Amino acid sequence: MNPRRTAARRNLAPADRASGAKGSINLRIDAGARCLIDDAAAALGKTRTEFMVDAARQAATDVVLDQRLFALEGAGYDAFVKALDRPPAPGAKLKNLLRRKPAWKK
Repeated sequence: MNPRRTAARRNLAPADRASGAKGSINLRIDAGARCLIDDAAAALGKTRTEFMVDAARQAATDVVLDQRLFALEGAGYDAFVKALDRPPAPGAKLKNLLRRKPAWKK
């Protein structure tokens, strides 16, 4: 997990994350980027904030889904399922890890 994201989430109380409490994000951008964003927001009938939050939310969703969701069809799916059904034999590192006594039992 990204340490910055983890730290940012820690700074919000669980109730704030769940309740939808609002916060702020401050950005420094050049005048050209701000003008472009304002023009795009106006074209969609949105405020700059609405436009930027929508764009950031969509980009964040794409990143998270790209890390967690993938789709396979036909032969690709069949090959994936077969690979899951035939995991590799445990290597030396895994065997050593499983032999160690857990830290909480020491």
